[in-house]
Amino acid sequence: MGRPVGRPPVWIMRQAGRYLPDYRRVRKLFPSFLDFCRSPEHVAEVTVQPVDHIGVDAAILFSDILVLLPPMGLNLEFVEGEGPVVHNPVRDAATIAAMPGGGDHDDINAELDYVFQGVRLTQRDLKGYVPLIGFAGGPFTVASYMVEGGSSKELARLKGLMFSDPKAFHMLLTKVSNLTAAYLIEQVRQGVDAVTIMDSWAGYLSPADYRTFVLPHTLSVIRRVKAQFPQIPVIHYANGAPTLLRDFVSLGADVVGLDWRVELQDAFKAHPGQTFQGNLDPCYLFAPPEKIRERVAEMKKVVGNRPHIFNLGHGILPQTPVENARAFVDAVHGE
Repeated sequence: MGRPVGRPPVWIMRQAGRYLPDYRRVRKLFPSFLDFCRSPEHVAEVTVQPVDHIGVDAAILFSDILVLLPPMGLNLEFVEGEGPVVHNPVRDAATIAAMPGGGDHDDINAELDYVFQGVRLTQRDLKGYVPLIGFAGGPFTVASYMVEGGSSKELARLKGLMFSDPKAFHMLLTKVSNLTAAYLIEQVRQGVDAVTIMDSWAGYLSPADYRTFVLPHTLSVIRRVKAQFPQIPVIHYANGAPTLLRDFVSLGADVVGLDWRVELQDAFKAHPGQTFQGNLDPCYLFAPPEKIRERVAEMKKVVGNRPHIFNLGHGILPQTPVENARAFVDAVHGE
């Protein structure tokens, strides 16, 4: 990680998604999003699509951070127009205590075999052309859906549990982090070339609360993956959390993802030894291709010879024109 390469590397978060017509074609084959995620052949197909269509330098396995929830006993449904809904959310210590994830041998990987089949089939189809990135949600972000029962703009229930019953909160995040580490380790065993931890909602916390309630659990995941596979690159990403950048760097991930709210030059100056990823605003891909090229050229001047992975500052939006996504990738490659 951080070694010189012939041209700047680039991939896009959520690059296998609704902005691609071929993705939408495959998605229509399934009555539910979870059914789609549980079809390894189709997972492999859509994972490879952005490599073929827009020329990215890595594939990221098509899945969802919430696939851990059903094996943990939660009734998860993806509702059209609403997103993920957990019909039996976690609300008390007794429920948490009864859930799996309490020890090294208490994992749920057997119930996630469809994910690992997807890894193997994707590597078959990629034929080593580009690396394959696996991923999981950060323990805090995954726990937010478990407790809130779905998406939330405040995380009031989760943070209420955190402040009112810290012991139960830590028990929940310990279980999620145990299962997450085992899940990522198995992805590596099955053939992914790097892993990403997506802690999208960490920005809801103050720095002090993040360090007390979340950092130890995310650190545990990274250390356990690295203990098993010291050479595997680990990427950490959080959205809307510029005040936590120093804490993210302290986790020891090989790459730290930046959203567009962080100025590259500021991050580079503050953390000269850290490799970063990012951080074009996803909405920039609605600008004309020449504007995209200009913005990428500005980013390249800031990056200079420093090791950096070009990416968006968050996931690509479904309305993004495919030709604009391709223009971004081509601009990074200098084409």
